[in-house]
Amino acid sequence: MSTPSNSGFSVDINALRESLFDSKAGRVLLKQIEKLAVGLTAPVTLMEVCGTHTHAIAAAGLRRLMPEKVRLVSGPGCPVCVTPIGWVDHAVALAALPDVIVTTFGDLMRVPSSTGTLEEARAGGSDIRICYSTRDALQIARDNPERRVIFLAVGFETTAPTIAGALAEAEKEGLPNFMILPGNKTMPGPLRVLVDDETVDLNGLLCPGHVSVIIGSDAYQQIAAAGVPCAVVGFAPNDVLTGVIDLLEQILGEKSVVTNLYKRVVKPGGNPAALQLLDHFFETTDADWRGLGPIADSGLKLRPAYAHRDASLIDVDLPIPQEPKGCRCGEVLRGTINPPDCPLFGKGCDPQHAVGACMVSSEGTCAAWYRHERLVTT
Repeated sequence: MSTPSNSGFSVDINALRESLFDSKAGRVLLKQIEKLAVGLTAPVTLMEVCGTHTHAIAAAGLRRLMPEKVRLVSGPGCPVCVTPIGWVDHAVALAALPDVIVTTFGDLMRVPSSTGTLEEARAGGSDIRICYSTRDALQIARDNPERRVIFLAVGFETTAPTIAGALAEAEKEGLPNFMILPGNKTMPGPLRVLVDDETVDLNGLLCPGHVSVIIGSDAYQQIAAAGVPCAVVGFAPNDVLTGVIDLLEQILGEKSVVTNLYKRVVKPGGNPAALQLLDHFFETTDADWRGLGPIADSGLKLRPAYAHRDASLIDVDLPIPQEPKGCRCGEVLRGTINPPDCPLFGKGCDPQHAVGACMVSSEGTCAAWYRHERLVTT
């Protein structure tokens, strides 16, 4: 069987299957999925919500290897992608202040704001520096005591503890000029929204591995209780396939529970030390998500005791947020369309000239499709 592509090429699915799964275990898992799919009375949609899963699935061609009744879609698993335009506007405005150094992870540099990108702001004279860890930002604050050093704090529960750790160091040292622009988000909230969204038609969740290390597999019990089976999985192709099998077995057995298939690193209660550190510096707050809108208690803000570290309290003029014209990133994040359904995909929007955040970030769904799946129709 060959699948035609948008570029006139074709992909031999059987050859792909053999090249990717030359191990006996991989072939057995695929055959088991095919056997289970025969028992489905209707097509099912299974969603992963982790940027690493997104790229693992795309790179291994798993989406194309699924039976006709099993659809794999990507959800809001990329923290940079779900960060709203207004937050990026705030970062650009802070960077324009003369006494400020903005520090950030590299994948935020080309995310569009209403007026441009951080990369363009740096070219225009703003002091914006790429960091590989929050400790890099701390060192910049130590080296520049006369200036406010603001770290752009994005990420889910995976990276939030490292930011809390940097705050702890700054407090211990009495480092007055280190601040953050809070933008961290928590995963359970958007999953509950997606479960209730009738336009998504969600039948099962492949829960994120990295996030689950921190929050634990028990964090998804409410999702399962609402009738959507959950499986916490690792990142190898066979890990994902095992998760698909578990979800199909739950659907066929009319069950809805949380299965932890990543027990080697994920515990039911997560990482107590990391959670305690987060709770010391942060409290939950309502947060805006690209594509999903405002979600109650889905963000992290600094506790009042640490308001002196909160760069969102600095007075700056902000524009009215404006999304890039024609970009359908929000629908991609909800899983209601695939990236090629966006008219900009590969036609003015690519990783080198990204229009939307889902194409900018290395964890973005559009970036994954462009790199691994753009030559194949689904």
